[in-house]
Amino acid sequence: MKENEETAGELIGEIFDYFARVEVAAIKLAGNIKKGDKIRIKGATTDFEQEVKSMQIDRKEVKEANSGDDIGIKVTERVRRHDKIYKL
Repeated sequence: MKENEETAGELIGEIFDYFARVEVAAIKLAGNIKKGDKIRIKGATTDFEQEVKSMQIDRKEVKEANSGDDIGIKVTERVRRHDKIYKL
């Protein structure tokens, strides 16, 4: 069964970098996100859900971010460039 965007949630961004040592994904946002939101990260070999517990802009902790922002979030699994971020 092929999933469509509706079952995956609302597309809100794309990963442009991953820092394995600190397990942080750098994301270019195309939508809004806030701490506590549940997200799904999906790519060719990536597919998992998690809650946003830590989010930063320019190394400063923030509670929410908007479309156009570049953010870093702590992730529970390895992610890759071009993986998509969906808000559930």
